[in-house]
Amino acid sequence: MDVPKTTTDCPGCKQQQAVIDASVKQVEKLTKRLEKVEREDKRQAAPFRKARKADPKKPGRKSGKDHGKHHRRAAPEQIDETYNVPLPSCCPGCGCDQLTKTETRIQYQTEIPRTVIYRQFSIDAGTCTGCGVAVQGRHELQISDATGAAAVQLGPNVHAAMALLIKELGLSHGKVKRLLEMLFEITFGRSTSCRSMLSTAKRLESAHGEVRHAVRGEPQVVGDETGWRVNGHPAWLHVFVGLTAVAYEIDPSRSIEPAERLLGRDWSGIFGHDGWSVYDKFKAATHQQYLAHLLRRCESLIESGTGGALVFPHAVKSVLLKGFEYRNRFRVGKMTEHGLKVMAGRLTMRMRDLVRPIKTHAANERFAKFLENHLDDLFAFRRHPGADATNWRGEQAIRPAVVNLKVWGGNRSEAGANAQSIIMSAMRTCMQRLAAPFTFLHRQLTSPTHCHCPSLSGKPVQAQSHLRLRVGSQTNF
Repeated sequence: MDVPKTTTDCPGCKQQQAVIDASVKQVEKLTKRLEKVEREDKRQAAPFRKARKADPKKPGRKSGKDHGKHHRRAAPEQIDETYNVPLPSCCPGCGCDQLTKTETRIQYQTEIPRTVIYRQFSIDAGTCTGCGVAVQGRHELQISDATGAAAVQLGPNVHAAMALLIKELGLSHGKVKRLLEMLFEITFGRSTSCRSMLSTAKRLESAHGEVRHAVRGEPQVVGDETGWRVNGHPAWLHVFVGLTAVAYEIDPSRSIEPAERLLGRDWSGIFGHDGWSVYDKFKAATHQQYLAHLLRRCESLIESGTGGALVFPHAVKSVLLKGFEYRNRFRVGKMTEHGLKVMAGRLTMRMRDLVRPIKTHAANERFAKFLENHLDDLFAFRRHPGADATNWRGEQAIRPAVVNLKVWGGNRSEAGANAQSIIMSAMRTCMQRLAAPFTFLHRQLTSPTHCHCPSLSGKPVQAQSHLRLRVGSQTNF
């Protein structure tokens, strides 16, 4: 954009020209940024959108004896099939049939069996002579007591595999049907897969209640939410991540109700979130604003700003990064817990001095108002060593659900959305507790009663287990 410049020596004209030049630069910068955003908006989401290095290292193992040996898989301990492979009838090079055996070489192969097991249960049935109640036996591999029209069923491994393929790996019901038909020649309708999710969710209702109770008792919970679809209508997927449990809930509105139903307004732990004003209604909780979100907001202001408007976001970014620096020094033993809390107070005061003066740049003023309203929520992770400063737990929990949404578009009914919440909560909690989701699903499907969620069994929590808190009535960790 070419703007004619004045040649007068008038101070007012020079000042006006400086304002015009700054505005022109900002317009050009924002125009380029808008074009970039519009181009990215038209691209498909892909797992390889991350920026790559211009000169990446060559993949694979480096050559030379200083870089170790090639990895060799361990030979299987049990051999189920053995095949003898003789020499060919003639030489493939010259066609000569005079071949002499010199040695026998060994090769191992691990394969998946495609043979389907068809089971028949001959169930003894009778009547109690004391009360007259009908009684029948039950085998540990049965998933129900149904006979007659519902006597032909799929086994627990099939139902557990369906749940993992759909809810964790993101396959649609139709693709799961095709996959099991191609690999194992198990034929069933697409509706069978849908009913399997509903019945599996019903079996997991008790475990889901345990998961919600465990999240409610956590000293720290990370909350996040993302868009969802139910029967083609907009909805929201809420996730609440504790140290040992994860609870999902799909709700038609983006409101405080899911968090209130799970935690209660009087919950008094550390609540990490992205600054959504709804979460501020938890007055008894200690709040921690995600610093990663604030740093991204600083970067956005730096990209779009010019001249003096860059001073404020740069200063805020520096203070936030100082918080990470002191936390890292505490973790390696270079700072005491008391010193960490002292520096938290100093950084809060420094941030207060930055945000209180009125900013002429509108975006900076909005950001400053937000920071001023949440000054006590910026460095809670410094006052409570071990608490999270970023939303990595929430992002890891919500990312698989977002990928699934892009694949099959959400749920078609309220019952499906409820089943989605229950199954995802159970599977993600198993992973959080270092337990196999498939094993738990198999055990629950074959049990006539509800099974408890797997415990940690003395193993370390995958999340940070060194959290030492005393917030309200919460116990120390």
